[in-house]
Amino acid sequence: MQQQLTCEQVSALLTYYVENKLNEPLKKYVEYHLSICPECSEKLKKLKKIASNFNEISKKIHEEDQDFENPYKTKQYEDFKLNLSAYIDNELSDEESIRIKKIAISNPIARKDLEDIYTFKRLLHSSFDKTKNEARQDYSKNILNNIYSLHCTNKLDPFYLIMTIFSVIVAVIILGVVNILII
Repeated sequence: MQQQLTCEQVSALLTYYVENKLNEPLKKYVEYHLSICPECSEKLKKLKKIASNFNEISKKIHEEDQDFENPYKTKQYEDFKLNLSAYIDNELSDEESIRIKKIAISNPIARKDLEDIYTFKRLLHSSFDKTKNEARQDYSKNILNNIYSLHCTNKLDPFYLIMTIFSVIVAVIILGVVNILII
């Protein structure tokens, strides 16, 4: 019998499946789930379409870059590209941020790059929020509950607890009697 994966598990594995980075048994489990689950199959189609569109856009941009020399691609623009990620993540000093803003204002390519990055960032955040809201389980809460339940099952049996207390009391009485007899 084929092991069943949940939709959440398959969703988490889809990018690895598309990139062919799953081992054979796991790949077969995902394929089996995709064969019986129309929702996950649809997610796979969308993911493949997004990857295909991304590859086409990347090729087109690369071809355009090679077709002509753009006058806006200067050393200043190259510096802008190197610091763009740090700028987006607010990791630059105030002076560096102002310099990046000036480049974005004066250079149309830099401005377009900045707009594209912000659009992509908003898309990622909205996708994350949507996925987070669609999740049916809070995995961290589930893990903590499992740890707590394991911790609780390791409690001593009340019989053994009473026997231990009784043994300690008897040992103390015997030591007291021996101590009295020795004195």
